[in-house]
Amino acid sequence: MSQPLGPSAPVPPKAAFFSPLLFSLYSNSCTSSHQSIKLLKSADDTTLIGLISGGDESAYRWESDHLVSWCRQNNLELNALKTVEMVVDFRRNRAPPSPITLCDSPVTIVDSFRFLGSIITEDLKWELNISSITKKAQQRLFFLRQLKKFNLPKTMMIHFYTAIIESILCSSITVWFAAATAKDKGRLQRVIRSAERVIGCNLPSLQDLFASRSLKRAKKIVADPSHPGQKLFVPLPSGRRLRSIRTTTSRHTNSFFPSAVGLINRARSPTA
Repeated sequence: MSQPLGPSAPVPPKAAFFSPLLFSLYSNSCTSSHQSIKLLKSADDTTLIGLISGGDESAYRWESDHLVSWCRQNNLELNALKTVEMVVDFRRNRAPPSPITLCDSPVTIVDSFRFLGSIITEDLKWELNISSITKKAQQRLFFLRQLKKFNLPKTMMIHFYTAIIESILCSSITVWFAAATAKDKGRLQRVIRSAERVIGCNLPSLQDLFASRSLKRAKKIVADPSHPGQKLFVPLPSGRRLRSIRTTTSRHTNSFFPSAVGLINRARSPTA
């Protein structure tokens, strides 16, 4: 479940500069009390993620009601009309989800929604997200071509590409790249090749960008004892490689942690 969460009164102009920090401090006490429920907050956007086992939705519904009560007690308003629910269920015999009412308004069930700039679908496939990224990157290629017409130095054009186009291509790349289809990867790689022809030099491939950013993210997790995913990076007795994560589905195999372990092991291999 995801919904905007905002103050009920306008912020004074003098406090506008500090409003993101003040709002984060103000809403810091709004947390989840169940291990199977996660409450994610980003500015005024709040997302509730729940793992439902055996059809028992009591914990998830309790947290939803608790969120509503917390907002009322702290003079905040939930925008129920912009609240949506998405159910991820890969069982063969799916049961229809029970309707949820928030602030006397029914919550709309959707098959996809945008979370922090990335489009997530109920089947956990990434065609919609990659189509959105491709469209944005192609629009920015126009400006790169305009700079070429003004004879901008190659170094400046590379800086522009890195900041304006590559940053779009790499948006959440550690999450979706390994699970993307070859067709979708080809669409994105064609954007890079177009930029190479405009600039007149080779640029990092999509695979190289994914590998470098995944390794960088994995190293940060390994160095952070407080990160819940650190325990997944288990060294073998030799200490040179990591123990591979066992997976039963391709969807899990292509997720971040198994992919990151494989990248680390290949980077540590003598033949790499």
